[in-house]
This record gives sequence, C-alpha cells and structure tokens, in this order.
Amino acid sequence: MTEIEIARLAARKAGGVLLDYWQRGFTSREKTNAGFVTDADVAAEKVIVETILAERPEHAVLGEEEHTADVAAEHLWIVDPLDGTTNYAHQLPHFAVSVAYYHRGVAQCGVVWNPARDDWYEATRGGGAWHNGERVQVSNATRLDQVLIGVGFYYDRGAMMEATLAAIADLFRQQIHGIRRFGTAALDLCHVACGLYGAFFEYQLSPWDFAAARLILEEAGGTVTTCLGDPLPLEKIHVLGSNGALHPAVLEIVQRHVLGGGEAERR
Repeated sequence: MTEIEIARLAARKAGGVLLDYWQRGFTSREKTNAGFVTDADVAAEKVIVETILAERPEHAVLGEEEHTADVAAEHLWIVDPLDGTTNYAHQLPHFAVSVAYYHRGVAQCGVVWNPARDDWYEATRGGGAWHNGERVQVSNATRLDQVLIGVGFYYDRGAMMEATLAAIADLFRQQIHGIRRFGTAALDLCHVACGLYGAFFEYQLSPWDFAAARLILEEAGGTVTTCLGDPLPLEKIHVLGSNGALHPAVLEIVQRHVLGGGEAERR
C-alpha cells in the first residue's frame, strides 16, 4: 500500500470507531488546560496507529492522545483521531479524523475526513487537493471585503481569547463579509482550500490539528505560515492559512495580536 492509501484506510477505520461511539454513547474526562477527551478519541487513535504500523512498522507516529514521537523522525505520521471533540461531545456533526505522513519534516500526503457527513479531503505532494473526488482550489479573491474569514479559539479564556477577539474586530473594520467559527481547525483549513473562506487563523494549534490540512491547502494553491509570517514548524504554534493573495493583508492584522496569545500560553 502507498502512504496515501494507508492514510485513507486509517482514517476510515477511525471514523467508523467514532460513529460507533456516537451512536451508542461515550464518556469523557477533562484534560489539563486543554478541554476534554472522550473514550472515542482514545479508541480511534489506537486503530489509526495499529493500521499504520501494520503496514509501516518502522515508522514513528505522533498522536494527540497517547502516542509521542520525535518530530525530526525520518518517517513520521501525525494523527488526530478526533478534531472537534467539543462538537462531537455535543452531538454536533462537525468533526474530523486527520492523518498525515511526513518524510524528513515535509508533508507528503494527508487526509481529513468528517465521518458524520462523509466529507472527504485529501492531498499528495504535487498531486493537487481533492474534496469528495473533485479537485479544488482556493478563492481568487484579492480584497478582504470579498471574503469570509474562519477563526479558531483555543481553550484559554484570558489573554489569548482577548487577542483573538481584537483581531476579529480589526478584520471587521476591513469590511470582511463575516467571521465563521466552527470548532474544527482541520476542516477550517480545508474550507480555505475549497475557496469557502479567504483565510483562517488561530493563535494556538498543535501539529496534529494542521498536519494534514496544511498540505491540502497548499496543494489547492494557498499559503500557510505562522501568524508572524514565518514557516510553520511542527510544534504548538499560531497558524494562518489563506488563499495566498490575501495573506499579506490578513497577516498585517493577526500579527498585531500574537503577543496576547503568547502571554496566555506562558501563564
């Protein structure tokens, strides 16, 4: 099997686990300073890791819940078994499984799947971005007053929240069409890839939140950096994804407020 085939299979198996728990019920517990986790998250990650290692036993896997790995590993899988846990726990059918494969720190393929909607996004390096079998590309908008902007909020309810709200206010002053906050960063970045948003930003994301979706957005013609405009590292960081043409305009706004998020993170 190729890496993209492994990623698809792992995502489908994990999505099946999530839907099973969705129908028969699940329990959840709080995570320190980071919301909560359900037993569905843990079970879905387990099946993803088993699927990957069955085909590539020598590869490393970094997961949100129970699997750690060196991000400098030559062959690295970065997986989020349930992006949008809060939505999932409230029976809101907007959540996703994310599976990405990186070789020497560079994304090679990625899939993001919402099993509740059977909504599938994928990309391979140099192979374009695809949504439910149709090739996609970013919006051709060149002005902020032509687009919606997606945003995410980290669990912090202090300085980081205030920083995000301040950035939103500045964006509204540029006459954007509106702000959308759906609570699943992987899907939000895919929505930029499909041209639904002009850009998306969040002041704190982990590698598993963006590992697959950043490649999908880039292969759709978009740009992904930190909120300071730097190359995006595989670490917990602020993230800005856009259609490319709007990147400088959005970056000018969101970078003003990064220090607010940084202060919250250091507390």
